[in-house]
Amino acid sequence: MSDTNFASLKLAPDLLENLSTLGYHEMTAIQAQSLPLILAGKDVIGQGKTGSGKTAAFGLGLLNKLNVKRFRVQTLVLCPTRELADQVAKEIRRLARATHNVKVLTLCGGMPFGPQIGSLEHGAHIIVGTPGRVEEHLRKEYLSLADLTTFVLDEADRMLDMGFQDALDDIIEFMPNKRQTMLFSATFPKKIQSIANRVMNQPEMVKVESTHNDSTIKQHFFKVAGNEQRPEAVQLLLLRYLPESTVVFCNTKRETDELAEYLRDNGFSALSLHGDLEQRERDQALVRFSNKSVSVMVATDVAARGLDIDALDAVINYHIARDTEVHVHRIGRTGRAGSKGLALSLYSDKEHYKVTQLEEYLGQRVVPEALPPEKLLNQEAYEPEMATLQIDGGKKQKVRPGDILGALTGEDGIEGKQVGKIQMFDNWAYVAVNRDVANVALTKIARGKLKGRSFRVRRLRD
Repeated sequence: MSDTNFASLKLAPDLLENLSTLGYHEMTAIQAQSLPLILAGKDVIGQGKTGSGKTAAFGLGLLNKLNVKRFRVQTLVLCPTRELADQVAKEIRRLARATHNVKVLTLCGGMPFGPQIGSLEHGAHIIVGTPGRVEEHLRKEYLSLADLTTFVLDEADRMLDMGFQDALDDIIEFMPNKRQTMLFSATFPKKIQSIANRVMNQPEMVKVESTHNDSTIKQHFFKVAGNEQRPEAVQLLLLRYLPESTVVFCNTKRETDELAEYLRDNGFSALSLHGDLEQRERDQALVRFSNKSVSVMVATDVAARGLDIDALDAVINYHIARDTEVHVHRIGRTGRAGSKGLALSLYSDKEHYKVTQLEEYLGQRVVPEALPPEKLLNQEAYEPEMATLQIDGGKKQKVRPGDILGALTGEDGIEGKQVGKIQMFDNWAYVAVNRDVANVALTKIARGKLKGRSFRVRRLRD
């Protein structure tokens, strides 16, 4: 019997029997690595893409530990969206089919509050919910976590993207310190590390590499005749490689503005980022680029320092950087999070000395490639996947990310998976939604209410 067989685990007989009837025999990579640790009661951080089998990993762990006779909330699973919460609850119920009387309850925003209170009064063993709604039930004392033994954060990176950091902190305050905590995330940005440090006890890290883990940065160099050829060269590279998010590094503020304008004139979604922008303009630019509603950010090195983007598809050097270390730092921003990165650099004869310095620094020859063919200019520019809505209400108006998500996904609304990042500021909030449902989302917020109030909302455009 191999170690990847479920039967090799110290699981309750009813769970093993049920797994067999479900046709689950061999464990996936994340299950094989995490389940022995979970069953041993350790805190676990699991990094793996959707579809890696993580729900069954934590589902089996929490069910194995559950005391069914004790009719109290013993497990809380937090998910970023209602759809995911429903999916997770369904999977836990399937895994628990052979175990008598396991009560799983979902608490999600965008659903009526009253029936949830009624369900809570009848009691539950396992709560699966979204942070905003769970926090509300805790605040209003309809839900108690005094008997909690297991806490699961599912798709933690997406939860932070959707602005649930404060709600998470509040929820954790209601939990006993002595508990088992599991955190699952597709990516592992710094913010996740800091949450893990705060809420977990000596966690074990389990990482399942995605199959395309050749995360090398491919460098390409292109020779241009002079400065007048550069804007068109950038356009050709964008049309050739079609990167979802690109930073173009320029050496001067004037160049950033001129190039961004050129790209917009040619149908691209592009913004400039430099030191002369007012704080609100800068915030908006960063919000829209990080939430994938703008495809190209044209920036100076200094302005781009605050750019914290995890998965940047391409970096284009409009000129080779004056300093070789700056060049290496620029291109190091692409190809993170296990994806392939592209670094595309333009240079002319006048920059030959920079190329020589770069060759020495990198220890490799710089071989220029031909620019993509000009016939590509007949192609239409591609549009970003998302659009940004700005709501004129924020932290000071007590608007929370959960309120926005609930308003968007309520009756006749859009799906949770069509909502992207939610970013909160003092007096306004930004939410990314799929471009093809932007008008529906806009109408839903404009005609609906947040915190019992109406707020002005508009779609941000280039």
